[in-house]
Amino acid sequence: MKIRTSALALTSVAAAAILLAGCSASSPADASGESSGQTITIGTLRAQPHLFSPYFYEQLGDDLDFEIVLFDSSSDIKNAIVSGSIDFGVTGAAAVITGVAEEQDVRIVAAAADGGTRIVANESITSPDDLVGAKVGYPMGATQEILLKRTLEAEGIDPATDVELVNLPFSDMATAYASGQIDAFISAEIGPSIAIEGGAHELLSAYDTAIGRTNIVLATSASLIESNPELVQSVVDTHVAAVEHMAEDTDAWASGLVEEFALDRAIVDTAIENIWPTWELDADYLDTLRAMSEEMLEFDQISTAVDQSLLTDTSFVDAAE
Repeated sequence: MKIRTSALALTSVAAAAILLAGCSASSPADASGESSGQTITIGTLRAQPHLFSPYFYEQLGDDLDFEIVLFDSSSDIKNAIVSGSIDFGVTGAAAVITGVAEEQDVRIVAAAADGGTRIVANESITSPDDLVGAKVGYPMGATQEILLKRTLEAEGIDPATDVELVNLPFSDMATAYASGQIDAFISAEIGPSIAIEGGAHELLSAYDTAIGRTNIVLATSASLIESNPELVQSVVDTHVAAVEHMAEDTDAWASGLVEEFALDRAIVDTAIENIWPTWELDADYLDTLRAMSEEMLEFDQISTAVDQSLLTDTSFVDAAE
């Protein structure tokens, strides 16, 4: 399987669209859904256990060729789908919600992984009450901001006055914690697991809000859905097989991460314990997407309410069941 770093990490979306247009399978795939020797491009993030499913696509997808394109953020993946630079993306649900709120051409066609977020703290913080006055790292504008603030509120802690919130990129959380810059933090994996292996502990569950564990999805464009639904079905079927393989064989999942990204196995194993591969878009899951959309609007992460009928297309996972 080919793997490359997206040009979007270095240039604009428009430039990447021109550069990568020839790699897209949207036009060359035939009506039967076969790839006709062409490559289907799928975006994901580097070294993220909860976004690893594309690495199993080629071995599980019959007569389909895939190329993985690595990005630096879920927003970059969503933008690449919208621009036509890639065909599919395993990405954060929040990024797709943002795209739909902005009337962009992107849809969720399957779930991919639940979980992947933790609230961790140092050994001196043994209860939520100990957070009062503490420095707590969080990624402003991300779903984790919502999860942290709602979780603190449920514990009777005012996130605006009772703690000192420190805005940090995901990639800096574990380092900031290790250096003592912050006392606790919420982040996506693998930062929390790095901290746990270094002596931190999980203080609170991040999953007791209306959003639940919902996090990572498989997305594509409405244009591709309309022009080649057979191809979309083939990719979703492959995705389902990959997700089920991850759930059933966590050793292969962990070993793949270690081999591909030279990660520490103990850290990977800790992270995987906090991730639940999934693909279904059932009524309960759709409710969590609605809750996420509403919370993002409440937190000014999007400027308009999201039409939920434009957010997902469940027909492909329904056919895969």
